Amino acid sequence: MKRKLLAGLVLALFFSGAKAFEPFVVKDIRVEGIQRTEAGTVFSYMPVKVGDIMTDGKAAATVKALYGTGFFKDVRLEGESGVLVVVLEERPAIAKIDITGNKEFETDILKKGLKEIGLAEGRIFDRALLEKAEQELKRQYLTRGRYAIVVTTTVTPLDRNRVSATFNIVEGDAAKIREINLVGAQAFRETELLDQFQLRTPGWLTWYTKTDQYSRQKLSADLEALRSFYLNRGYLEFNIESTQVSITPDKQDIYITVSFTEGEKYTVSQIKLAGPLIVPEEELRKLINLKSGEVFSREKLTQSTKAIGDRLGNEGFAFANANASPELDKEKREVAFTIYIDPGRKVYVRHINVTGNNRSRDEVIRRQVRQMESAWYDASKIQLSKQRLDRLAYFSDVGIETPAVPGTSDQVDVDFKVTEKPTGAITLGAGFSSAEGLVLSGSISQQNIFGSGNTVVAQLSTARVSKVVALSFTDPFYTVDGVSRGFDFYKRSINPTSLGVGSYQTSTIGGGIRWGVPVSEVDTINYGLGIESTKISVYQDSPQRYIDYVYNFGDANTSLLGTIGWARDSRDSAFYPTKGTVQRAFAEIGLPGGSPQYYKLTYQHQQYFPLTRDFTLMLNGDLGYGNGLKGRPLPFFKNFYAGGVNSVRGYETSSLGPRDSNNEILGGVFRVIGNAELYLPLPGLGLDRSVRLGAFLDGGNVYGPGDVFAFDTLRFSTGLSVTWFSPVGPMKISLGYPLNSKPDDRVQRFQFVFGNVF
Repeated sequence: MKRKLLAGLVLALFFSGAKAFEPFVVKDIRVEGIQRTEAGTVFSYMPVKVGDIMTDGKAAATVKALYGTGFFKDVRLEGESGVLVVVLEERPAIAKIDITGNKEFETDILKKGLKEIGLAEGRIFDRALLEKAEQELKRQYLTRGRYAIVVTTTVTPLDRNRVSATFNIVEGDAAKIREINLVGAQAFRETELLDQFQLRTPGWLTWYTKTDQYSRQKLSADLEALRSFYLNRGYLEFNIESTQVSITPDKQDIYITVSFTEGEKYTVSQIKLAGPLIVPEEELRKLINLKSGEVFSREKLTQSTKAIGDRLGNEGFAFANANASPELDKEKREVAFTIYIDPGRKVYVRHINVTGNNRSRDEVIRRQVRQMESAWYDASKIQLSKQRLDRLAYFSDVGIETPAVPGTSDQVDVDFKVTEKPTGAITLGAGFSSAEGLVLSGSISQQNIFGSGNTVVAQLSTARVSKVVALSFTDPFYTVDGVSRGFDFYKRSINPTSLGVGSYQTSTIGGGIRWGVPVSEVDTINYGLGIESTKISVYQDSPQRYIDYVYNFGDANTSLLGTIGWARDSRDSAFYPTKGTVQRAFAEIGLPGGSPQYYKLTYQHQQYFPLTRDFTLMLNGDLGYGNGLKGRPLPFFKNFYAGGVNSVRGYETSSLGPRDSNNEILGGVFRVIGNAELYLPLPGLGLDRSVRLGAFLDGGNVYGPGDVFAFDTLRFSTGLSVTWFSPVGPMKISLGYPLNSKPDDRVQRFQFVFGNVF
């Protein structure tokens, strides 16, 4: 009985839009009342066509189908002499959506969230979506700690059956975390445990970092950090019992309470290996960081199992697993581990795929890849390929995936996904001094011109100190073996008087050719040959040393230059290095057949040490020495200089070193530079790798002929730096404070260079 009644009610619902029909043959169909919807669209949804016999059942089905489109709020059917008349009343369209009062989010971001739930300009208006839209707006604000958010909606009818929806938002103040309570801490101080948390109570920088605003995701990450802290210190049975988050009635203050039990501290009794040992056990044991007798550390255990898996990956076992199974002895508080090794099947690489290179040619990327197609899978070669691509500095990110080939058990593809970044740079330099006023210089370089991997640099400097017009070209793969070749042409005029350097001027025209020969994956030998013609001008107020040189050796010379160098680059990235080494040794020699004849030797050693996930220590050492040949001195215009943003910050550019009796800078034949810098991400930028903060300690000086190096003659400085890889080139800004400046030293605390970093 109830089932028949329900069926009757449903039938009545759909017959409310249709009169009872005597069956008739539909000779025509006419649609009335539509303004935006095409008649053809209506016909496509109707189950009745011309020539059909119209019945009550088909009328109900027609009304149901048209209601189901969501386009109409009223549907009526009428019959007139064999003509089926469909009378429709359309739902209004959303002509405009306005959001007011929002400051925390941009309007476009909020509209995007509304669009995802079906509310957008141009769509059919459904009043049932309004409440859902309000909840969506509140949800977005709750993620920012805005618990006092109030949303008021107003719908205004417009002409042509349209409406305007306005969402007025009162954001309120963000709720702040007033207290974080940790219940159960015994082995460690609560302050030490809270240091592991990203969330914290309000501080002097939290207005910027927003870490005093509650987020469920951040709390989950903090709880995992707390768990890792205990597990890495032997507390194998650590357990979080409960987490309570409460908010005050005024929705302004949040209190977080975390209850946990520490458990006992465990040491490692023994570690055993089980399963097929593809690699000798002695070699695998060297990869285990956790040793017997040590306090248990989950981090070391994870590193060990990963290292074993990676080592098996080098043998072609792409899906190798190493899983540690613990055996607890609660009485002795010891734990033994058995690492079960499952190498899986040995696999080889079917295809190497590259995506994301919209500008760079495939060959530019593939020639850096050391894993070959149709060869056995080698994890070390794949990782090396990634490092080589990172060192190109063409890409802001290089990702690798190794999906299994469907339908096979011994094949994988290697997919490289690159994210290209601008490789062109407009290098600008600017400075101001009472002697020169504003000084401008610049260059345009393209490291990956037309996506070919070739580098072109055009330099133009109009500064009073250095006027330069130069053009260089480098083909990094002149041969298929990776031998590079480059050309340089330049015209250079140097007048360093405004820097306080002894008065002189040189005008040089030159050019050269150079090659680079790779001798290993990280080592390259460079050599070149060039020729340059130099005109030297000295003046009455020039240092006597300069005047004597011109008197003895002439004011014009043509040099035949030979260069040879060695470079090793094992950094994990040229764009954002966190580990690895850069070493460079270089010699420039004035060869016989030209004048003057001399040599200049330089050596640089730069190393990066990853201290934590976010902190990297960079150490840099730079030595330079030069002298003349055949009893002649080193030409004074080839001297070394120090001071400035690229050597010892906090001192004016090229201001360190020997002076003459008039306190003019002479430069020197021996240079010592040392830098230590701690890098960290800029707070608030998350995973953005384009900006880095640094805290530095610099030291160095320059020494003239006959000067003796002594530690107490070095100049030191400390300060802060910001490195930004901007879309138009790298920028480095430093604020340095000299630590042991002398009265004659030229101090310059704020310095920057745009387009060049050391």
